[in-house]
Amino acid sequence: MSGTRGIHILAKPVGPLCNLNCKYCFYTEKVAMYAEKKDFRMADNVLETYIHKYISSQSVPEVSFVWQGGEPTLLGLEFFQRVVELQQKYSGGKKIVNSLQTNGTLLDEHWGKFLKTNDFLVGLSLDGPESVHDRYRLTRSGQPTFDKVMQSLTILQEYEIPVNVLSCVTKESAYKPLEIYHFFKEHGVDFIQFIPIVERQADEAAKKLGLRLATPASLNSDKKMGVTAWSVEPEVYGDFLITIFDEWVKNDVGSIHIMNFEWALTAWLGLPATVCVFAEQCGESVVMEHDGGVFSCDHYVYPQYCLGSILTSDPYAMVDSEKQCQFSKNKGVVPQYCQTCEVEFACHGECPKHRFGMTPDGQIGLNYLCAGYKKYFRHIHPYMKVMCQLIENDLSAAKIMDVIKGPLVVKRTK
Repeated sequence: MSGTRGIHILAKPVGPLCNLNCKYCFYTEKVAMYAEKKDFRMADNVLETYIHKYISSQSVPEVSFVWQGGEPTLLGLEFFQRVVELQQKYSGGKKIVNSLQTNGTLLDEHWGKFLKTNDFLVGLSLDGPESVHDRYRLTRSGQPTFDKVMQSLTILQEYEIPVNVLSCVTKESAYKPLEIYHFFKEHGVDFIQFIPIVERQADEAAKKLGLRLATPASLNSDKKMGVTAWSVEPEVYGDFLITIFDEWVKNDVGSIHIMNFEWALTAWLGLPATVCVFAEQCGESVVMEHDGGVFSCDHYVYPQYCLGSILTSDPYAMVDSEKQCQFSKNKGVVPQYCQTCEVEFACHGECPKHRFGMTPDGQIGLNYLCAGYKKYFRHIHPYMKVMCQLIENDLSAAKIMDVIKGPLVVKRTK
């Protein structure tokens, strides 16, 4: 079966294994789901089958591979040399793009040369300055990782490897927006993505699986499971984004790319969302575990969301299955409160994983971050309107920095 559209499979070649013990991580605990496993390394037959099927099943000219974990660099350079070899074998003339998401603690000059030679993009986990980063990102023996990650950032920059820094926003770090933003600017980071950390304490389903965090199965229950101590507070997260946006829109549009703001601009331009959490529907980006098992989403790697195996099923057949289609449609089911919201077009209820709040009229399903997003989207609205006008007139959105030196007089409309 072949599709006329591209699908995306995020691969976890070492499963949930990681050399760090970041307290807020939602994925490393998935080791408990493979209780009998000792070796999480993706077998060569799984790797080759994945690469072959993933490339050949798609009719699009460019195929994007994303390697994530756990920590994928635990597999060593040899594994990724094999990846490139197999991609060349099965490319069929298509352009292959590789992205590696890493905690940056194992990179060295050899990695730098390899990543540069093979045109890898790198997503580097770096939460901010030392006191922020080392609050949660520690080794399994409790040692800080900031210095090693900064060394890796230097290597990546020296080899001119494209780097997108992934900064997790926790309850504590949300109170330090400018400290974090200025830190990234000072260190030459020009692609940044701020990720809100939201997790709930374990429900009964999670406990049965040996997990410490809640499963999506509890979203519509009446149980009042609290969020974890490190989860960001909704309005504080909104203020965090607003504070950085105000700095960015005056000084850095066009020179520093903050994904959160570019995603918003896409919505104001009336274009389809480029990130799943703000899309009307989700489901075309699935996850493949180390053993070839394919799941509905990175945040839904639980037995009930397994779609099959790459070893026995066609990628499109799994994405187009009734089970996954229903999963996709479910994202569009939001409370009436959301349907009449003035910023629904930009939010679309955000990620279903976070929809465990209660609307003012008592309906379950409100996104936990709603108050923060509403505050943030309302604040950036006039600026987004100006940037849209600039783009529609074939001008750079960066011109807004000149425009707002005077009074901003764009009429606010939905």
